Amino acid sequence: MLHHYFIDIAKGFGKKTAIHDFSTNKKLTYNKSLIASLLLTRIFSKMDEGFIGIMIPTSAGCVLTKIGVLMSGRIPVMINYSTGAAQNVKYAQQKCDFKTVITSKALLEKIECPYVDGMIYIEDIMAAISPVQKIRAALTAALPAKMIKMLVHQGTEDDTAVILFTSGSEKDPKAVQLTHKNILSNIKAVTPIFNFQSNDIFFCALPYFHVFGLTVTMWLPLYHGMKILTYANPLDFKKVCTIIREHKATFMVGTPSFFWGYLRKSEKGDFDSLRIAMAGADKCPDALRDGFKTKHGITVYEGYGATECSPVISVNSPENNRPGSVGKPIPGLQVRIENYETGEELGPRQDGRILVKGDNIMKGYFNDFEQTSLHIRHGWYDTGDMGNIDEEGYLWHVGRLKRFVKIGGEMVSLVKIEDVLEKFLPEDVQCCIVEIPDSIKGAKIVAVVTADLDEKEITGQMADQLPAIAMPKIFLVWDTLPKMGSGKIDFRTISEMAREQLTRK
Repeated sequence: MLHHYFIDIAKGFGKKTAIHDFSTNKKLTYNKSLIASLLLTRIFSKMDEGFIGIMIPTSAGCVLTKIGVLMSGRIPVMINYSTGAAQNVKYAQQKCDFKTVITSKALLEKIECPYVDGMIYIEDIMAAISPVQKIRAALTAALPAKMIKMLVHQGTEDDTAVILFTSGSEKDPKAVQLTHKNILSNIKAVTPIFNFQSNDIFFCALPYFHVFGLTVTMWLPLYHGMKILTYANPLDFKKVCTIIREHKATFMVGTPSFFWGYLRKSEKGDFDSLRIAMAGADKCPDALRDGFKTKHGITVYEGYGATECSPVISVNSPENNRPGSVGKPIPGLQVRIENYETGEELGPRQDGRILVKGDNIMKGYFNDFEQTSLHIRHGWYDTGDMGNIDEEGYLWHVGRLKRFVKIGGEMVSLVKIEDVLEKFLPEDVQCCIVEIPDSIKGAKIVAVVTADLDEKEITGQMADQLPAIAMPKIFLVWDTLPKMGSGKIDFRTISEMAREQLTRK
């Protein structure tokens, strides 16, 4: 059980700093974190059983609330506050049938989110804690770990540890049930790959409503007794660089869009303390890798995962790094590449559906047997992604199956078109390739870019690397590309906006 591991670690690393929260500029030792978690446990134990929503920015408060909810025997439902927060709260409440949501008054004011029935402010909870409650929690925290574990929720490793929602970049979000075993197996699998130890210092700005942030930058460092540096705004690029430099972080993760910001705003020496810089959740462009190598002399490693896989599926590392691939599958995880039409298992370098099997695969989608059975068959989780494995065991991700389009009987990868187009774009110009239905050809390929281009010149350069059926027929110029809260490109919104724009023409 994750919260039991936390109790053991907190007792073992008592006076060591567990969390340095740069949004509030507060430091908490492991001992104080345990006391605070026990305080919250008693409060949450008086609330409705079942699910409790959490909508708090990346901070010590979010970490302790999550642990307290688990210790109270409730299940945390992590809610995305980056876009449409009020709508996301109501969606989660309806989907999982619960009412209570622990949130922050300061957050709601900042994002201009209205109060939703069921919300309880963490500020009010903390203000109402009495001296007697604090003393009781401190006395409990002073007990041996074995006794503390008997006073909090027991449960089993197969119990649900969290509900997370899929990004919704392609359709309505699904409620993913991850168990304690799922998350712990993922942590144990990646630990030897990077030789994680208690003296590592993790920088965390990723939101905890995203599995990348939750497993990799919360539970993993807590599991090893590391120091976590939290900052609630990953888009404050200069501040992020300053924190990493001044507090000597050894591990930084993020999405490529965040890494671009860090690259632009950083100065020589900002990342000298890093052992590992890891990009995930979206494809990592060669230009980004080259930029970090040239400016800072560090290698950005690329990994691949999914919410349903807790999240890590494969990863590049100092010992095994093949830029362009998403690395080798983690220990204990089986990967199968199969023909997307026949289900036949494919050989090296043959593109097909990516299926995975292992202890990190989710329990299922909550209250959605149909979607669960569509995605998990005989223990194999169908990622919905296309890729191949080379002769040396590296996994190559070539895009979502939904980001392939059939034109003239051929499967065309929109991701491959993006990769080619990116090579010829000026610096800082982003692109996204979408497919728009066409009454004659079935599909029309449209390029959305963030600056005016010489289309004739660009398509001439692209023609050397792409067949005619894969060439973009239309270029749309937008100021920015819509993104999810995690920093991933929001393909669903881009497709809808492009379709509307072209319909108006």
